[in-house]
Amino acid sequence: MNNWTEAQVAAHGPGRVLGVDLGSRRIGLAVSDDTRRVATALAVLHRGGSHAEDHAGLAGVLAETGANMLVIGLPLSLSGTVGPAATAVQAEAAELREALAVPVECCDERYSTVIAQRALAAGGRRPATRRAVVDKVAATAILQTWLDRQRAYGCGPCQGQQASVPGPSGRAG
Repeated sequence: MNNWTEAQVAAHGPGRVLGVDLGSRRIGLAVSDDTRRVATALAVLHRGGSHAEDHAGLAGVLAETGANMLVIGLPLSLSGTVGPAATAVQAEAAELREALAVPVECCDERYSTVIAQRALAAGGRRPATRRAVVDKVAATAILQTWLDRQRAYGCGPCQGQQASVPGPSGRAG
């Protein structure tokens, strides 16, 4: 199990971070710049036949972009509790921690799809053309939120904790 310590995370960074919006049909992707200041929409991967296939695709994107960390959107309920969707993301994030050689963190993604939909509408995208890009725009919102929080608190990626996925109790595992 990859329970990354702060020192291990620091050894991987600074560098690019891959932002991920895990959906049931598509995986939205965004990547940061090398200074971890700006997130940019990257791509949408269509889910394959298994998580292993999807995770191999993510490993390829990590290699292609040179990203050395993964940030996954965690769909908490509006009250901040962990519901079925967040539980599913936590389970897949745990699988990714096993499958990938980089730290994996989750970031609250409440409103990311709403933000993405509004940004696309403001940009003049018709509803019919939004579906193809909304996931990568949502991944960009997730990653930019994470980057901004890291900068605002002046801390490294794990804020003195293990850079791992919170379990059902909300604590890092």
